[in-house]
Amino acid sequence: MTSEWWRTAAIYQIYPRSFADANGDGMGDLAGITARLGALQELGIDAIWLSPFYTSPQRDAGYDVADYCDVDPRFGTLADFDVMLAEAHDRGIRVIVDLVPNHSSDEHEWFQAALAAPAGSAERARYLFRDGGGPDGDEPPNNWESVFGGPAWTRVLESDGTPGQWYLHLFDSSQPDFDWTNEDVREEFRRILRFWLDRGVDGFRVDVAHGLVKAEGLPDYTPPADAGSMGGAGGLTTDAAASGVPLEPGISDENGDGAPYWGQDGVHEIYRDWRALLEEYPGERILAAEAWVDPLPRIAKWVRPDEMHQAFNFAYLETPWDAAALRRVIDASLEAFAAVGAPSTWVLSNHDVVRHATRLSVTAENPQGHGLGPRSAGLPSYEPGLRRARAATALMLGLPGSSYLYQGEELGLPEVIHLPDEARQDPTWFRTDGERYGRDGCRVPLPWEGSEPSYGFGPSAASWLPQPEQWAALARDAQRGVEGSTLSMYQEALRSRRAHAMAAGSLSWLDGFDESVVAFRNGDVVVVANTGLATVELPAGEVLLASSALSDRSLPADTTAWLRA
Repeated sequence: MTSEWWRTAAIYQIYPRSFADANGDGMGDLAGITARLGALQELGIDAIWLSPFYTSPQRDAGYDVADYCDVDPRFGTLADFDVMLAEAHDRGIRVIVDLVPNHSSDEHEWFQAALAAPAGSAERARYLFRDGGGPDGDEPPNNWESVFGGPAWTRVLESDGTPGQWYLHLFDSSQPDFDWTNEDVREEFRRILRFWLDRGVDGFRVDVAHGLVKAEGLPDYTPPADAGSMGGAGGLTTDAAASGVPLEPGISDENGDGAPYWGQDGVHEIYRDWRALLEEYPGERILAAEAWVDPLPRIAKWVRPDEMHQAFNFAYLETPWDAAALRRVIDASLEAFAAVGAPSTWVLSNHDVVRHATRLSVTAENPQGHGLGPRSAGLPSYEPGLRRARAATALMLGLPGSSYLYQGEELGLPEVIHLPDEARQDPTWFRTDGERYGRDGCRVPLPWEGSEPSYGFGPSAASWLPQPEQWAALARDAQRGVEGSTLSMYQEALRSRRAHAMAAGSLSWLDGFDESVVAFRNGDVVVVANTGLATVELPAGEVLLASSALSDRSLPADTTAWLRA
């Protein structure tokens, strides 16, 4: 008998460099995570997912991996990882690690060997090297563009100093794409999976899970003019007029022709192979897909019974704070994932998107991956943005299925808008010459103790990104045990979610409410969310949770309440 823990889990994403710094160098580390696990246990989560901590030159914050089976010295050692893993397990917290199979760092030993080897060699066959176009080979092999901006191809200098072949990098030029038609690549990742499974990890979040396989012949492709960009994957655009459910550029229907580098059918063979490997291990180890594809029936293919266990529901993340759009995406999600026997997952923030304490209240266009900065339009003030974000979280945690939380959202942290230009580190900022701010604003190190240096992030004042003064009032110690604080609301929501088995429940919509209200019953709990401007009368029942203060039986705007049915 299995518990299938992943179907109902609340999983907390840790971005290691910004979570907690044990040694005071301004960079978070594994020892810092270990020291703060008690706070996560108190929060009430079931598992943690760690963004990459592997050996890396950190050109893309660790998503450029030079050694998949070691810890970067900035974060500690393999021994530090083992201690953290054991401590988490002792506290009943499972540990999921990030895996980056689409590309490596250009400092990976394989790519260095490829640069030293000639065209047509076995070393180059592990990556996507191609001859250039034009009479002198000085034009890229095709017209593909990098997610981070600029061309997706870089030309190398051969050992004799002459211009040579080009290599593909869908992201930064320091992140060459693997060629997944190569058996060496497939076998190497089987080895990597086993390395971490043998150490005891509980699963893998798979980065760019939709991008490993490219269409045969690498044909030219021009994205639609309104296509967004995404720091982790390709991005979504919102077609609210059509359905309220976001669509990825180039993938407009289940069988439509899309981008030749996203969502190719060949990825499914890879994940069936990985699933079989994980099934050899005890303890229900899982695979979670970061796959930016739409519509929802298409992403459900990633979680068929013999493939992955979960896939991030980016359609839900990208849905605006609008009752009709929310009802549509919730219905579409539950239907699509149930059709393949998988749980729906729900998520509002992560390390690639503007924090939802800011994003849900931005009034101007803000394409995914562009980020926000001082020159951005439509920026909200903090308190109204937080109010809406708390309501959105309470709605999300009331839904059946698994939920993902991003570090700091339990403190109500907003996007940091006013980062100095010279402090920014996201490749998007540099590859677009500052046209796009990128993702640094959601990655600023966390505040733990408001009166301490670096707000308790570490023992010194050092912080790899500057922290705003606002962090003092939002620090964990300023919210712990304080009635009405965002931290207390998250703790109560997670406690009630478990007590009422809501993650394992089922949803039935409730009639009789204004069109600006999302109202449903899940087990013995009624969830009512007011996305409109006017107050709404609540139905009868004991109030279990409210994202903002209630007035008698009235539910104010941008507020969600849970009631005992």
